[in-house]
Amino acid sequence: MRLSPLDPSSYSNAHELIIRHVDLDWTVNFDKSTISGTATLQFKLLKADLQEIFLDVSDINVSSVSIQTSGAGEVPLDWDIGGTIPNIGSKLTLYLPTKTSGELTVVIGYETSPKASGLQWLTPEQTFGKKHPYLFSQCQAIHARSILPCQDTPAVKFTYNATLHHPTEVTGLMSAIKIDSQAGVSKFQQKTPIPSYLLAIVVGALVSKPIGPISSVWAEQEQIDEAAEEFSQTADFIAKAEEICGPYVWERYDLLVMPPSFPFGGMENPCLTFVTPTLLAGDKSLATVVAHEIAHSWTGNLVTNRNFEHFWLNEGFTVFVEGKIVGRLAGNASRDFHALHGLSELTDCIKTQLADTPELTRLVVDLTELGPDDAFSTVPYMKGSTFLRYLEDLFGGPAVFEPFFRAYLDRFKYQSVLTNDFKQMLYDWFIKDPANEVLLERINWDTWLFGEGMPPVIPNYDRSLLEACQAHAKLWAENELDAIKDSPLLKQTLTSVQLIEFLAQLLERKSIVGLTAEKIDLLASTYGLRVSKNAEIRFRLVRLYIRARLMDRMEEILAFLNSNFRMKFVRPIYKELAGWPAAKPIAIENYNRVKDQMMTVCAYTVAKDLGLSDASSSGTA
Repeated sequence: MRLSPLDPSSYSNAHELIIRHVDLDWTVNFDKSTISGTATLQFKLLKADLQEIFLDVSDINVSSVSIQTSGAGEVPLDWDIGGTIPNIGSKLTLYLPTKTSGELTVVIGYETSPKASGLQWLTPEQTFGKKHPYLFSQCQAIHARSILPCQDTPAVKFTYNATLHHPTEVTGLMSAIKIDSQAGVSKFQQKTPIPSYLLAIVVGALVSKPIGPISSVWAEQEQIDEAAEEFSQTADFIAKAEEICGPYVWERYDLLVMPPSFPFGGMENPCLTFVTPTLLAGDKSLATVVAHEIAHSWTGNLVTNRNFEHFWLNEGFTVFVEGKIVGRLAGNASRDFHALHGLSELTDCIKTQLADTPELTRLVVDLTELGPDDAFSTVPYMKGSTFLRYLEDLFGGPAVFEPFFRAYLDRFKYQSVLTNDFKQMLYDWFIKDPANEVLLERINWDTWLFGEGMPPVIPNYDRSLLEACQAHAKLWAENELDAIKDSPLLKQTLTSVQLIEFLAQLLERKSIVGLTAEKIDLLASTYGLRVSKNAEIRFRLVRLYIRARLMDRMEEILAFLNSNFRMKFVRPIYKELAGWPAAKPIAIENYNRVKDQMMTVCAYTVAKDLGLSDASSSGTA
C-alpha cells in the first residue's frame, strides 16, 4: 500500500512538486456542518515537464479546479478522484493542460463533508455556554485531507493566509496570527512553513485572558478564569524551552481549552495550542502537558518527522525537552520521576493496548499496510525519550549533549527529517572527539529502533520520588485491610503526581490481595481520590473498579468515560471492559450511544478496541 516514495500514507507526488503557500477562503456553515470555499495552492516543481498532480482528499466534494496563468487568467483543469483506501482516503488527480516546469498556482473550489474526519461539530447543548455551536479541527496525523485538498504529508511544509467567514456572534481562530477581524470575518497569516497536520481552526463562543508576554488562554467564558490560573506557568515554560532549544520563532503562543470531545491531551498547533479540559486539575499538577506542547514549537513544528513511521522524532524528542523543562523548574529528581512515570505508562500500554500487536512497540514502525492512527501509542513518546536520555548519559550528560541538541534543531529547522538524518548528525558531531568512537560503537541502533517491547536500556534515574510510590503500591497490593490501616506509611503525604504513579504501580501488579469494594473504598478515602479533580487519578480509580469486577460501580465508570473523549483515557477503559464478559455488552451499548460525540479518530480506534466489525468504516484515519 506504500503510495508515495516519501510517505506510505500519502498519494501525493511530493517528490515531483511541493506546495509552498496556500491561500484559503473559507465559509463555516453550521447549518450543514461543512466548510466551503476555495484553496489556492502555490506549487514549486521539482521535476521538469510535469503533466499530473496528485493530492490527498477524504470525503471532499470538489466543484472546480483551475490553474492561474499570466495571460489567460484562470484556465479550468480536468480532474478526477479515485484510488480510495479505507483509513487513508482518496487520490485527487489534476491533469495539466501542457507539460509544466517551474512554478504554478492551482485554485480548487470545494466543500467538506459533514462527516469530515478532521472536523468536530458541536451543538450548543454540547458546549459549556449552551448558546452557540462550536467547531474545531484535529488534523494530525492525516486528517487535513478531509479539510482541504493537499499534499497531506509532513514531508511538505507551506505558509498560509486565510480568510474565515463565520457567524458574527462567535469567534474564529486558526493556527496562525490574526491580522484582521471584522463582524463575521477573520483573517490570518502563518509566515512560518508548517506541515498540513498543523493546520487548525476553531469557531465558538470564546474569550481570552493574558497569561504571559506573548500568551493568552482562550476558553468559553465559564472556564476562562480557572484556565488562566491553571496555566499561569506558561511564560516560565517558554523561557526554559528557549534555554534548551534556541529562539522561539512563532511570534505568539496562545492556549485554547477545548471541549471534552477533544481526543488528545494537547495538540501543538502553531500559535494556538489546543489542550484538553482534563488538564484543569485545580493544582497545576497536569500543567506539564503545556510544557510538552511548548517543546513541540521546536521538536515537531520546526524540525518535523518526514512521515509518521518516524513519529518518535516528533514525540520522543518533545518528551525529552519536556523533561528538561521540568528539571530546570523543579530539580533533577522531578525530571527523573517524570521519566519514570512515563515508563510506567509505557509498560501499561505495551501490556494492554499493544498486547496483540508487538510490532507496534518498535520505535520506527512500518506503515505500509497501516494508517498512522492505528499505530498511535505512547511508544514513540516514552521509548523515544528514553533513547535520547540514554544517549545524553552515554556522551557525558546535559553539558555535553545539549549543544549538540541545539545544533541539530538549528541545522534542520524548517525541514522534515528521517531517523537516519539524526543518526548521521549525531555520529558526525561526536566523532570529532576520538574518545567518543568507542561510545558510538556501543549504541545498538537496530535494537533501539526496531526491537520490540520496552527500551533495551533504562537510564540510571534518581528513584527517590518513585520509591515512595512503590512502597504505597506494595502496601496495598500485598496486605489485607487490617495491616494497611495500621501502616505508618499512611501518614506520609504524596503529591498529586506521586498519587498518579502510585496508582499506576498498583495497576501494574499481577495480583492485588483482596481487591474488593471495601478495599478500594478505603484506598479512595485515604488518598481523597473521589474528591480529586485530577482526571489522571480518576482514570486509575475506575480501572481499579474494572480490575475488581465491581459491577455496582459501572455507573461511575461510564460517567468518567462519558465526561471526556480523550483517547489516553477512553481506549484503555473500553479495552478492559471488552475483556470483562459481563461488562462488554454495557460498554458497547454506551459506545453506540455516545460515539457521535467523539472525533472520528477516537470513535474508530475505540470500535477496534471493542472488537466491533464496523471499525474499518468508522472513519478515515
